[in-house]
Amino acid sequence: MDNREALGSWLSGPRAAAEQMGTDFGYRGERLGLPKDGPGSLAGVGRRFVAVFVDWTLCLVIAYGLIAHRDVHASNPWTLALFGALSVLTLGTLGSTPGKRLLGLRVVGLGGGRLRIGPVVLRTVLLLLVIPAMVWDRDGRGLHDKAARSVEVRI
Repeated sequence: MDNREALGSWLSGPRAAAEQMGTDFGYRGERLGLPKDGPGSLAGVGRRFVAVFVDWTLCLVIAYGLIAHRDVHASNPWTLALFGALSVLTLGTLGSTPGKRLLGLRVVGLGGGRLRIGPVVLRTVLLLLVIPAMVWDRDGRGLHDKAARSVEVRI
């Protein structure tokens, strides 16, 4: 391996270097037993981000207009509380928040069934902390999903 190949593998990342050497990682979600695409396949990061943005915006509008009486500083903690309550209630009962439903997503357990309330609460608390949701594995699942043994799939 000459210096350019070593530098190229460093710049492209460890996955690209391993794939160049012949390692097959398969598609995202294959290790979890999920289909490659279509219903039940692993949801993409972009869709998941937009769904969280929709849910956060909905909670922000409710907090700003109805609870905090149009006081921006007072609406911030209410938005966080509403987002947590919305997530726990809708994921625990329907398996999907309004934003996820709008984008055709659902949160399920690794076995494919609906999550119980304990994992839903754990997932929501870790999501509210933000950092665990920003650390992903090679399938694109955040630490909040790994801790709750859940996966976000397409409907």
